[in-house]
Amino acid sequence: MVNLNVTLRPAVLNDQGRIANLIYFESHVHRHLDWRSALDWLGQPEYWVLEQGHNLAGVLACPSDPPGIAWIRLFAHAHTVTSRQAWQVLWKVAREQVVDTHCQVAAAITLQQWFAELLQESGFALTQKIVVLDHGLSGDLSQKPDASIPIRRMTEQDLPAVAALDAAASQPSWQNSHLSWQMAFAQAGLATVIEEQGRLLGYQISTTSPFGVHLARLAVLPNYQKRGLGMALVQNLLAHASRNASGRITVNTQDDNQPSLSLYRKLGFRLTGEQYPVYVFSCSNP
Repeated sequence: MVNLNVTLRPAVLNDQGRIANLIYFESHVHRHLDWRSALDWLGQPEYWVLEQGHNLAGVLACPSDPPGIAWIRLFAHAHTVTSRQAWQVLWKVAREQVVDTHCQVAAAITLQQWFAELLQESGFALTQKIVVLDHGLSGDLSQKPDASIPIRRMTEQDLPAVAALDAAASQPSWQNSHLSWQMAFAQAGLATVIEEQGRLLGYQISTTSPFGVHLARLAVLPNYQKRGLGMALVQNLLAHASRNASGRITVNTQDDNQPSLSLYRKLGFRLTGEQYPVYVFSCSNP
């Protein structure tokens, strides 16, 4: 890397335009599946750039959000360096400052093989895969939500309770910060909750696009699972989507999450064959 004559430094807000150029005009770009864009994380300490003269040669962002896990939100590089050259320099500082110093977990959902290969070479371990299911909205939608289950629209005032519910029902690595919940709610096409005697028992957040609907988040309090609440929320979403959207409805889940897979299959979802590996690097890695 010395021969490349590059300089490594923390990213600053003034880098936004040049980082955007890497994201939109270069071919090797990894972006995390996120409510927040890669540029929204500028200003976080775990965000670095490589400079080559006056040009940006690479960028890596892995802010700790939620605390304890640093998802790789962005890795991109210019064509003037190879993926391996840019990654080795940027990952070295990320590992030293995020993993080794604070003993946090670094993780990535890989959408491209070239990035998966870099992670494997760096000691990241494949832990699971994200799978995609879809529903054509043209099948039998006669199953209606149980009318006795009180489903209503989510409000912004519900977000603290939604976050607490999600934290109780989800693994720490898949949880969101308060700001992420606010952005998720702002981007939602339909967000609903199940409430009983003033307590939220379940929720779903979905987004809409010209291609259809995506069920982005679904959770039910652990003590209230297996009572049909998750099914009712998805049935309500299917009914809403069949009236107000075209295309299909999609959802992602982990390949080892059998309760979720079983629920979606019962409701007519089918696996598309799309899979996205999840790689993890922890402070116990060699």
